[in-house]
Amino acid sequence: MKKITLIIAAISAIGLSGCKKSLDQTVNPNAPSQTTIPLSLSGAEKVMADIPNGWLPNANSGGGYTQYGYWDGAYSVSSGFIVQPDLSQYVLTTGNFNVWTDLYINLSNINNLQILATAQGSPNYEAIAMIMKSYDFEQVVDNYNDAPYSEAFSTTNLFPTYDKGSVIYANCISQIDAAIALINKSTTATVPGSDDIIFGGNMTSWKKFANSLKLRLILRQSGTSNYSTIAADMASTVSEGFLDGTTQALAQPGYLLNDAYGGQESPFWHAYGSNQNGVPENILVKANTYSIQLMHGLNDPRLPYIYSTVVNPNGGPTTIRGLYLGDPALSNDTNVAGSLSNVGPGLLQSAAQSAVVFSGAESLFLQAEAVNSGLLTGDAQKLYNAAITASFEALGLTDAQASAYYGQNIVNVGWGASAANLEQAIITQKYIALAGPGTFEQYNEWRRTGYPVGVPVTLDPAAAGPIPRRILYPAVEYDTNGKNVNAEGTISPFTSRIFWDTRTN
Repeated sequence: MKKITLIIAAISAIGLSGCKKSLDQTVNPNAPSQTTIPLSLSGAEKVMADIPNGWLPNANSGGGYTQYGYWDGAYSVSSGFIVQPDLSQYVLTTGNFNVWTDLYINLSNINNLQILATAQGSPNYEAIAMIMKSYDFEQVVDNYNDAPYSEAFSTTNLFPTYDKGSVIYANCISQIDAAIALINKSTTATVPGSDDIIFGGNMTSWKKFANSLKLRLILRQSGTSNYSTIAADMASTVSEGFLDGTTQALAQPGYLLNDAYGGQESPFWHAYGSNQNGVPENILVKANTYSIQLMHGLNDPRLPYIYSTVVNPNGGPTTIRGLYLGDPALSNDTNVAGSLSNVGPGLLQSAAQSAVVFSGAESLFLQAEAVNSGLLTGDAQKLYNAAITASFEALGLTDAQASAYYGQNIVNVGWGASAANLEQAIITQKYIALAGPGTFEQYNEWRRTGYPVGVPVTLDPAAAGPIPRRILYPAVEYDTNGKNVNAEGTISPFTSRIFWDTRTN
């Protein structure tokens, strides 16, 4: 945190007062010495979209949130590669799976945006910054639990203390409420334009995004002892509406198709697609047999859109073929590497595709769960069907195909057939709909609910433990803020849990 705090201080000084004479020798003549609110917004939104879509320049050993797809049964490590012990054996250290750095660097930029907007009297930009901070801080908690929050952006304290994850969640909900209220009372204030690469300055859509995020934060705590108290706050903003199949949080700064220099593509494409020469960017990621069999058993037509079809090595028609994570029978067999399915064409549509920040399908599933549990009023079945439809549409399938699918009399598909356990049906379908950019949310919901059932433990015989329940604080934090991170005690990826992860198995 020390280095990050220094970055915050430097950005704040530049943003508020320009480049001082004493810093002249360090000025890059090719970069602006003073930022603006629109530039700050566009840049922070772009990085905010990069993170859940798998493109984190400071991550390692799996890259971004890809590891969660390996652990929750969505992906597997390709055969034909040297064994990846950190992935398939659950070997977690302070040196791998670092998403802390990217999150806090972007939070620094968002905080600077908020400071600028407040100082210059731009309440809509200020509200957007508050919503974005809540979005990124939720990810900090969901990855690490306790973390610097109240002192994270101090320019005088280089060693911020840690706030409890539950406290950060509570404050994020309060910030969302305050942001919505600020938007509502700022009807004549300046709104963003093209600098807002998510909603183009549509503040009604920002309120729906904020409200959907709030619903996620509340439902994530459904297993905690004070959930009823937490849930009561949902009523204060329910009238603002939520994201749905027509209003989604998608970032589009003008991603470039087949950019020869790299880094300008849509982040999901950049992480899992191919370069300008058609060479795959990430041939390590393959389909997991678990997810394939789950969808096969549900007669799910989304399967060839989520995973690619490949030549059947045993002859016959093309097929969708995966492997279980850590399968020792296949992990070193180079002959089958080319006959394993990759990320599919419904997820990898083009290098210019929009980046998913918060999908309408996810929001609709949250609403269906909330109505089914009594948190919200409405028609849970209608919302559930609409969520499935939104997922089909996002992949390029039709509403008719969606209707035929959820009309099946199959448990975890048809609403009536799933009456004995509707939560399981909702979360199972949500798991499928979150394929690709939603890998982290798949993992979060599995930790919270245990659904879908049967997510397999790695088959690697050298596995260090069961499926991890969290990652470790990064080495940089132990190096620069050791007193406070060490105060968190010994962290185990298998037994140390995020505060909302309360299920017993």
